[in-house]
Amino acid sequence: MSLLTLLELTPLLGAVLLYAVPRQNAKLIKQVAFGLSVVTLVVSGLMAYRFKTNATGMQFVESHSWISNFGIRYAVGIDGMALVLILLTTILTPIVFLAGWNEADNGRWSVRTFYVLMLVLESSMIAVFAATDVFLFYVIFEAMLIPVYLLIGGYGRGERSQAAMKFLLYSLFGGLLMLASLIGIYIISTNQIGGTFDLAKLATLQIDSGTENFLFLGFFIAFAIKAPLWPFHTWLPGAAKSATPATSVLLLGVLDKVGTYGMIRFCITLFPHATKTFTPLIIVLAIISILYGAFLAIGQRDINGLIAFTSISHFGFIVLGIFAMTSQGLSGATLYMVNHGFSTAALFIVAGWMVARRNSSQIEDFGGLQRVTPVMAWCFFIAGMSALALPGISSFVSEFLVLVGTFTRYPVAAIFGTTGIVLAALYVLITVQRSLHGPTTAGNEELKDLNLREKIAIAPVIAILILMGFFPKPILNWINPSSQQTMQAAGYSDPLPKAGK
Repeated sequence: MSLLTLLELTPLLGAVLLYAVPRQNAKLIKQVAFGLSVVTLVVSGLMAYRFKTNATGMQFVESHSWISNFGIRYAVGIDGMALVLILLTTILTPIVFLAGWNEADNGRWSVRTFYVLMLVLESSMIAVFAATDVFLFYVIFEAMLIPVYLLIGGYGRGERSQAAMKFLLYSLFGGLLMLASLIGIYIISTNQIGGTFDLAKLATLQIDSGTENFLFLGFFIAFAIKAPLWPFHTWLPGAAKSATPATSVLLLGVLDKVGTYGMIRFCITLFPHATKTFTPLIIVLAIISILYGAFLAIGQRDINGLIAFTSISHFGFIVLGIFAMTSQGLSGATLYMVNHGFSTAALFIVAGWMVARRNSSQIEDFGGLQRVTPVMAWCFFIAGMSALALPGISSFVSEFLVLVGTFTRYPVAAIFGTTGIVLAALYVLITVQRSLHGPTTAGNEELKDLNLREKIAIAPVIAILILMGFFPKPILNWINPSSQQTMQAAGYSDPLPKAGK
């Protein structure tokens, strides 16, 4: 068993272990779940330590026959892109467990069920980033819907059943399109190389342009729904408003990255010619997402809705960087996935504490928090500065790389994308001014600041936001070789500088 497989199984075995804990002992269940998530983090740290930065290709590879009649295998392996997203998963999981210690207490089902679902979701997210067999990836891609659906519907608030169902239906529709393309590419592989779902072998297939375009769309639409990219985004605001903060962190911070990761790993790798065909359209969709999400965020009064729409804008930047097809853009997009994960985590966690204390999610109800709860206010402020990509905070580097990488090939798109930065300043600063400054809103006078557990939970997230703003080099050292290899395999190269007159 490889270290990667052990990492996948650790939270899954932990979910099984929770059934040995008495159902009535909620405190022990939380402690065991948190401890198991820390063990998973340690294993991922060991894997990162053993990862060879300068090596090309997949590492920690393991492959076993699964359904031999169709060439389906349990095949896993990671490169730098997959590694940073797995680390994002394993770091955020214990943080949200600690930050949302009491979130599951008033759910429709037991506390134990909540943590079982969260651990199963963590295992699924690790596995989906590691899968190198396309059929295995598809199975995990669809299986992840179950714990998220149950977490929103069973432990959410407001119109949780409607939000959970909308999320499920959108995702299932995208999954069906992917399945159709998956069957199509398998049939082609059967005619050419004997039938396989191995990603590396499928990348060698010769596919006529019309067929490749249809297969590409099946994968791309499924990933655009998951991301989400405009106009496939409408499930997101309801899910973000209804889910618990812990579920929202894993949903928007990690799970949605499966969509943008899939665009790199599968759309570009398997369908390079179709990628070139659809790139102009996708870039237009990315620009619309940037501007649409930002404009809608400016007008939001619900704090969770605000974070949801900012994420739509940020995913537009990520998709823009991916399909700019430059090394800076692709590396920036991957780094953006990581930075957005931590930025969104900080926003949702702190917003969750604000909502729990005030019993309201309306931004106008949080006036003057800086005077009453200074630590919580400063944490929200730093998270907001990360969302607007302030220099010195993590998101700045990734947004800069995306825009620079885009400008070298699509300068007009980069200029439109830059306007998203101005709009981000508006929606973040307006929210900060309304919620943290000004006179103290009636009802906020006796609100309590963060307790010790909450400070311990948010401290590593804030530290990462600042550290990666000043020193992103270690993460980029993992990402850059994978970006270069992905571009070369798809037949792309960076544009040459134009000679001066």
